[in-house]
Amino acid sequence: MKKQSVKLEDVAAEAGVSKTTVSRVLNNRGYLSQKTINKVHQAMAKLHYRPNVIARQLYQQRTNLVGLVFPTVDNPFFAQLEARLDWELYQQGYRVLMGNSQNNPQREEAYLRQLFNGQVDGLIVGAHNEGIDQYRDTQLPIVSIERWVSRDIPVVAADNYAGGILATERLLADGCQHIIHTNYPQGLPSPNLERRRAYEELMRKHHRPAITYEVNFDSSLEEKLAIFNRLFDEHPEVDGVFADNDTNASLIMQVARERGRQVPADLRVVGFDGANMTRTLLPELTTIQQPIDQMASTAVELLQKRMAGKKTTATVQLPVKLIEGTTA
Repeated sequence: MKKQSVKLEDVAAEAGVSKTTVSRVLNNRGYLSQKTINKVHQAMAKLHYRPNVIARQLYQQRTNLVGLVFPTVDNPFFAQLEARLDWELYQQGYRVLMGNSQNNPQREEAYLRQLFNGQVDGLIVGAHNEGIDQYRDTQLPIVSIERWVSRDIPVVAADNYAGGILATERLLADGCQHIIHTNYPQGLPSPNLERRRAYEELMRKHHRPAITYEVNFDSSLEEKLAIFNRLFDEHPEVDGVFADNDTNASLIMQVARERGRQVPADLRVVGFDGANMTRTLLPELTTIQQPIDQMASTAVELLQKRMAGKKTTATVQLPVKLIEGTTA
């Protein structure tokens, strides 16, 4: 004999509430007491009720899916950011589809096609590729983190300029006379370049040469080490380095020590990011800490507003702070 399926009215009868109340619980609409919500969920569990998710999504015209597109999780900053975004979205009832582009434009475009075909409700992006038309040719709600995508897409960013000032001022206060900076190539549309602008302006203000070594985020480890070795070859007088991220700072410290330089005795290094994992593995590094968790929650809040058809600010800039290394 075929088992009869459990219906919405069965759940309502078991919970002692109306069908409308059960529907509101399922769709997370309107105010309901936690006691009522618990009663409905208990009734669904007892009756083994499984809501028709597809029908509900068609009715709501939403999938409760959000896509994330970032360069990689093989980096403490992006790993923490994506993990926090996933947690924040889960708290709001969304599931996440994650794509790591490895800074490959074709791969990012492929992810975007898959996400659009999967009918996600919105996107949060932070990959660094340029000229991807899908971002401009869609009505899908999108929020960017630390990346300028288009004029219509809001950006959540740390105060990179203030961070650049903090880092450079710290090196100057430590008595460094020859400070070098690393950053992305000038043409890349990234708020990251505000760190460079701050460094170069402050160095000019102090009548010091502003020397920036350009390092692509997606360069191989070997390429980055070659650049940092060249930095020391070309500027043996360097006594301070403001690295644009903590990963580069770690590599610079490694190269310096291999060359017999004492960090921080005769070479001061300041990084940028301050992710939890970096602080655990490299506590001696002085760094500018970005509010990664706050960046994630702000991006989710902006995306929800855009999915609801509300206007949002073009840019949200969040404060940074200097974290002292344990041996500084």
